[in-house]
Amino acid sequence: MGDAESQRKAARFAELTRMLDSTHDDMSSDASSVVRFWVPGRIEVLGKHTDYGGGRSLLCAVERGICVVARGNSATSQRRESSNMVRVTDANSGEITKFNLSPDVASAPGHWSNYPITVARRIAMNFSGPMRGADIVFASDLPHAAGVSSSSALVVAIFLTLSAVNDLPGKPEYRDNICTPEDLAGYLGCVENGLDFKALHGHAGVGTFGGSEDQTAILCARPNTLVQYSFCPVRFERAITLPAGYSFVIASSGVVAEKTGAALEHYNRVSRRLSVGLEVWRRTTGRSDFSMGEAIASSTGAHDHIRGVLAATTDAEYPADSLVQRFDQFHVEANEIIPAAGDALSRGDLVAFGELVARSQQGAESALENQIPETIALVQQARELGAVAASAFGAGFGGSVWALVASPAADVFQGAWSRTYAHAFPASFSRAEFFGSRAGPPALQL
Repeated sequence: MGDAESQRKAARFAELTRMLDSTHDDMSSDASSVVRFWVPGRIEVLGKHTDYGGGRSLLCAVERGICVVARGNSATSQRRESSNMVRVTDANSGEITKFNLSPDVASAPGHWSNYPITVARRIAMNFSGPMRGADIVFASDLPHAAGVSSSSALVVAIFLTLSAVNDLPGKPEYRDNICTPEDLAGYLGCVENGLDFKALHGHAGVGTFGGSEDQTAILCARPNTLVQYSFCPVRFERAITLPAGYSFVIASSGVVAEKTGAALEHYNRVSRRLSVGLEVWRRTTGRSDFSMGEAIASSTGAHDHIRGVLAATTDAEYPADSLVQRFDQFHVEANEIIPAAGDALSRGDLVAFGELVARSQQGAESALENQIPETIALVQQARELGAVAASAFGAGFGGSVWALVASPAADVFQGAWSRTYAHAFPASFSRAEFFGSRAGPPALQL
């Protein structure tokens, strides 16, 4: 992490420590069990809606994220409700939520506390033995609901905290199912989507039909590097060092990409179109491929066979042309664009990289149909202002755009981009945020 960001984070951790010291309950907390974690947000450089289909993504962490300071409850408390109580304080807003570390804790749909509650419930379900709660204070400098994984970062932060307090890696269920950071990313993806992970049974997540791309980037990123992963299960493929002298500028459009209400329905429709295509393929052929990525990789002619099956279907939830369109976007993004883009970066061909990113963006606009005027314009503006490459990222229907630029010109570029966007979309700009970042480190315990 750069010096300036390191200093800002150090000051934030000191502030959170003071806050925890001034608010914790001496009768129920354990002064010896203070833990501190840094959990970043992420950039999906490429990999638009590919992870849950068994595709691949090109990812990095950003230098913004969540600082967490926590203290475990006393294991010798005489009151069970004190020992397993979790109290989470958002230092930015001062808002506090409390709940038990229990398998029957109630959800809180539509509120940020639903993410910590979902984590606590899943932990209590999946891991045996008495559980200790914690007093947790966190602060985020990620723009909210902007596609930079603020919600997944909170899930990871709460899990890492409660895992440390309860020594989950020492439990047999953890040792038998979570052996690598990639396993943990896969598991936490299932915590969010509610699915089983190996022998760790699922429960209602947070309502999204997503994969584990966000968690993989947060847990497995490498500084100054893009990491390429495939999914279902999570598999590392390669690491690509960013060209020297280049960094990212991120523009949060100011249009929130909430995964709730109508926005959740739009998001899940993008996911559902791919899963319906897989269901059609299985029903027609009698195969049992776990994901669309696995189906495509099943034979040399599978791609054409799948496409033909989808084009001929007449009784699916979506029209045949919609299923083919979504299948084509998935295959091109995962199996053509990402490998070629990684190769281009590896040999330092930034022109070819920019062209491939532009092709990916076009697929999002025409096939995923998850782009809005603001994100489309931000991409165009960034390229016109001299960015090597630019793309919208995240779930879509709002969110952010990244631009890769020469580091010495990053501040000037950021200012020009911000002014251009303000002129074109003054209402959205009032809620927008522009910031620079290198490819940063993964989540870590301090």
